[in-house]
Amino acid sequence: MIRISRGERDASARATHLEAATRKFLVTTNERTQMSTTTNFKRIALVAVAALGLGVLSSVPSQAVIPEASIAVTTTTGTSGQTKGAAGMDSSTAGTVSLSFTATAADSVSVTIIPKAKPSDSLTYPSLLLMLVDTATSSGRTTVGVTSPNTYTALPSASESNTTAAVVAAANTIGAAKFYAFIDTATLSTSRTAGTYTWTVAVTPYSANFATQIGNTGVVYKDISITVAATTAQSLVIDPTKSTAFLNTTAGQSSDAAISAVATASATEVGVLTVKTYNSSSEARDESVTVSIAGAGVLNVGAVSGTSLVLASTAGVTNINVRPDGRAGVATISVSTPTRTFSNKSVTFYAAAAKTITATVGTPLLAVGANAGAVRGVAVDANGVAWTGTAYIVASSAADALVAGSATTPVSCGAYDTVNLRHNCPVTALTVGTAKFKIIDAATVALATATSNEVTVTVSAASVASVKIEFDKATYAPNERARIYVTPLDATGKAMQSASYTNLLTSTGISVNGALSYAGTLTTADSFTAAGAFTSAAQTSATTGARAGSMQFTVYMPSSGGVVTLNATGGTSLPLAAQVALTATATVTDSGAAALAAVNALATTVASLRTLITTLTNLVLKIQKKVKA
Repeated sequence: MIRISRGERDASARATHLEAATRKFLVTTNERTQMSTTTNFKRIALVAVAALGLGVLSSVPSQAVIPEASIAVTTTTGTSGQTKGAAGMDSSTAGTVSLSFTATAADSVSVTIIPKAKPSDSLTYPSLLLMLVDTATSSGRTTVGVTSPNTYTALPSASESNTTAAVVAAANTIGAAKFYAFIDTATLSTSRTAGTYTWTVAVTPYSANFATQIGNTGVVYKDISITVAATTAQSLVIDPTKSTAFLNTTAGQSSDAAISAVATASATEVGVLTVKTYNSSSEARDESVTVSIAGAGVLNVGAVSGTSLVLASTAGVTNINVRPDGRAGVATISVSTPTRTFSNKSVTFYAAAAKTITATVGTPLLAVGANAGAVRGVAVDANGVAWTGTAYIVASSAADALVAGSATTPVSCGAYDTVNLRHNCPVTALTVGTAKFKIIDAATVALATATSNEVTVTVSAASVASVKIEFDKATYAPNERARIYVTPLDATGKAMQSASYTNLLTSTGISVNGALSYAGTLTTADSFTAAGAFTSAAQTSATTGARAGSMQFTVYMPSSGGVVTLNATGGTSLPLAAQVALTATATVTDSGAAALAAVNALATTVASLRTLITTLTNLVLKIQKKVKA
C-alpha cells in the first residue's frame, strides 16, 4: 500500500515537470526572436557612428595632440638665504618643478614662469634659477630633449612672464622633466628682503615643431614659492636680556642719574626715561612699554600726560618725560615691557624753599686764594626731603669778609653734589686769620627763607719746617692694603694748608726693605721715587683715605711676615736742620706666626689654670684636716 501511493505521486510529479519544461522552451524561443530584430538596428547605428568618426579624423590636420589630462605638474616650496652667498642654493633647500605628459607624436611643452606675489616691502622680484636635474623621473618615461637657459631674469611687474624651458618628447612616449628652482644669491649686492616670493608655473603644450600652441585650454598652472628667511639680526623677537631702561636728565643715556628737582609745577621735564628694546643681535626692535609713577610728579609723552601710560615704541626706542606737578616728595617710577620688568626708578621733588641747612667745615686750613668746597651744607625741606636747589655762602659780617668771602654778595655753592649728598661751597681767602660763614637758600640775604648755623674757617700761610712719613696702621695681614702718608709740618709741628711741593724729599724718594706692590700704574702718585714732588690734600675723605695736609700713597704689603721699613731724607726745600733721615715701620703678621702666637698664649693660659687648680686643691685638703681635728 505504501509503494502504490509513492508510485502515484512520482507519476504525477513527472507529468507536472514535463508541462513546465515545454512552456519555458516556447517562451524563450519567442524572446530570442524579438531581440534579434533590436540587435540588427543597433548594429546599423554603430556602423553609422563609426563612419562619421572616421570622416572627422580624416578632416583634421596631421599634427600631434597632447591630451590635456595627461599633463601633470607638481611643485614643492623652497627656502633661501638673505645675503650674498647665503645658504639656499642647493638641492637640499631648493623648490622643485616636476612635469610629465603623453606625446602622440614628436610633441613638446614649454615652461613659463609668471611673478605672482612678493613681500610688500620688496621693490622687485629676485632672479629665479631653474636647473634641470632629471629627465626620467620614473621607469618607462623618456624625453627626447630639454632646452633650458638655467636662468630667469627678474621681471619688473607681475604682468610679464618669461619662458625658461622646453621639454620635447618622441611620438608615443611620456615626456618628463624635473627642475630645481632657487633664488640667485650669488650676485646680490644688498640684502634680500625677507618673506615669501611666489611665481606661477605655466606648462603649455605645442606641436612637434614647437611653433604652434595646441589649443588654449591645455595650459596647466601651478604655483611655486621660495621663502627667504630673515637673518638673526632682522628678527623681530625681543631678547629681554638686552633691553634697557635708564632715567637721566637727557634722553638716550646709558646709565641712571640721581635726579632731584624743585616741585613747582612745570611743563619742562626734569628727567627722561629712555627704554630700548632689542633682539638677540642687539638690533632695535619695537615693543610696547608700560610705565607708571607713584607719589609726586607726572609722566608725559608728546600731548599725552598721566600717571600711567602704555606706549608703542618707535625703532625700538621709547622716551618718557618726567615733570613736576607741584607736589614735593619722592616719585617712584615702574616700567616694564611684555618681556621684561625693569627695576624701579626715582626722582626727588623738593619744596621751593629749604626748611633747615646744616653747615660744616670741609677744609680745616684754608690757603690764601681760592678754596673749593671749603664749607659744606646739608639742606632739607619741610617734608624732610633733601633740598637740592642752589645754595649760597655769605660772610657773617664785614669783619669776616676782610679775611675771606663777601658779606654783601652771597657766592653760589654750585650744583648739588649727588654723590656726597650736599652742597660744597667755595671760599676765597684774602689773608691769614679766621672768618665766620653761613649758608642760605637764596641769592640774597633778604630773600632767604632758611639760614644755616655759623661756621668758622682758618686761613693759614705757614711755611714748611719739616716733614714726616708714616703708615696708617702699625700691623697688617699679608697682602693687606696699606696707606702711607707724607706730611709737611709747620714750625709748631702741625699739619699745614694744602700746597704744592718740590724737593720735599731727596731725589731718591722713599726706599723700602719689603716687597711692596703699588696700586694702579707707576705714576707720580704711585711711585715712591717721585715722592719729593706732590700736592697735599685739602680735605680728608673716608672713601679715598685722603688726609688733609698730606700726600697719600696706596700700597699692598708683602705676602710674608716681617717688619717693613720706610726710609727717606728731607729735601732741599726744607730748612737745613730738617734735611735729615726719616723712617717709619709696620709689621706684617703672617698666618703661621699668628697661629704660633695663639698656641703659645693658649699654653700660658693652660699653665696658669693648672697652677690655680693645684693651689685650690691644696687649700681644700688643709681645710679638711682642720675640720677633722
